[in-house]
Amino acid sequence: MAIILDGKALAKSIVKEVKTQVNAMAEPPGLAVVIVGDNPASRVYVNNKKKDCQACGIVSTEYALPEDVGESKLLALIDELNQSKDVHGILVQLPLPEGYDVQKIIQAISPLKDVDAFHMLNVGRIFNGDYSFLPCTPAGVIELLDYYNIDPKGKHCVVVGHSNIVGKPMAMMLLHRHATVTVCHIHTADLGFHTRQADILVCAVGKIGLITGDMVKPGAVVVDVGINRRDDGSMCGDVDFEAVSQVASHITPVPGGVGPMTRAMLMRNTVMAAN
Repeated sequence: MAIILDGKALAKSIVKEVKTQVNAMAEPPGLAVVIVGDNPASRVYVNNKKKDCQACGIVSTEYALPEDVGESKLLALIDELNQSKDVHGILVQLPLPEGYDVQKIIQAISPLKDVDAFHMLNVGRIFNGDYSFLPCTPAGVIELLDYYNIDPKGKHCVVVGHSNIVGKPMAMMLLHRHATVTVCHIHTADLGFHTRQADILVCAVGKIGLITGDMVKPGAVVVDVGINRRDDGSMCGDVDFEAVSQVASHITPVPGGVGPMTRAMLMRNTVMAAN
């Protein structure tokens, strides 16, 4: 049975560390969270982020806008937040409703306040290895690996998923740790051939049961970034946890693995933005 990479416990420790940093500051950092529309999943995420801010002593301000607010008004709000001395971090909750130019909105956020690290300047700095902020989910994965003394150096890491938010930056961060990295995705032919080569397998696709037990090399470290809902409303990842946990040496659970780490990294980035 695989060792569980307990992101929930580690995230609590990081939140305590961030709270100590905030308490030592003259003024608490301010995080502005913008949510457009009434996507139920987005509402859950935003509420959780507000709880995290409260636990850390970060001032969280929510800007809940109607779905039809329009791009111009959303951009005007972002510009206002960019100029505000009380706001150190800005987060626009994704996905945005249909009709919005997501890249245009993201690029409007000041790179200095881009605590998600989605702005093209921050993305470019990640590729160069000279970065201020790291995207919260890949950063959380690296933090988990470090905590459990899993060194990617010299390992073959396979990342399944090539999104701008997780897959691509995850691959770059593993390369910076001197891993050999293969990037796959949902359209990769014979996906199992590639995943069976992985010493460290990171899956971030959003498809229930994508990674089965026979797709994992015995003793591999498996990090499940996927967040999916079953028909009964329960949460699961992309990995068949029961089967894969019998093969892998280490595995993240869903929930309680990467998710809490993502939120903890957001708190850390917000403090960094205020310094």
